[in-house]
Amino acid sequence: MSYSIKHLYHINASKQKVFEAISTIKGLSNWWTTQTIGKDGAGETIQFDFGEFKGPAMKVIEQKANEKLVWECVASEHGWLGNTFTFALDENDGKTRIHFSHDGWEEQDDFYASCNYSWGRYLESLRQYCQAGKGEAFGSEGYRK
Repeated sequence: MSYSIKHLYHINASKQKVFEAISTIKGLSNWWTTQTIGKDGAGETIQFDFGEFKGPAMKVIEQKANEKLVWECVASEHGWLGNTFTFALDENDGKTRIHFSHDGWEEQDDFYASCNYSWGRYLESLRQYCQAGKGEAFGSEGYRK
């Protein structure tokens, strides 16, 4: 059996703006971690680090402009190897609705719970970045430890 982390929420910004925030190195470094390197685009790999912690490397396995982005974790020191991450966008009540999922969990343990919380926090940072121009990416001035 496999488990998923799922979040559904709205951002008061265009689908284009939200898609740029989730699909470009510049966008990602403004809401997830400032230590984002690599190339954006289908087939490319992006590395996300968190201070001294070497984070996951994500390969972009599907990208449909302003609608869907899917990553597969291709390198991980903490158990995400092979997990997939999907951002599906649509419009709802004049806002961009995001269906986020992190799929491939083998169990719902403490690490699963911690990651669920962290995804909620970073997805709120994504909302702040898209709506106000400033997120709370790891390593940024506004990041709260």
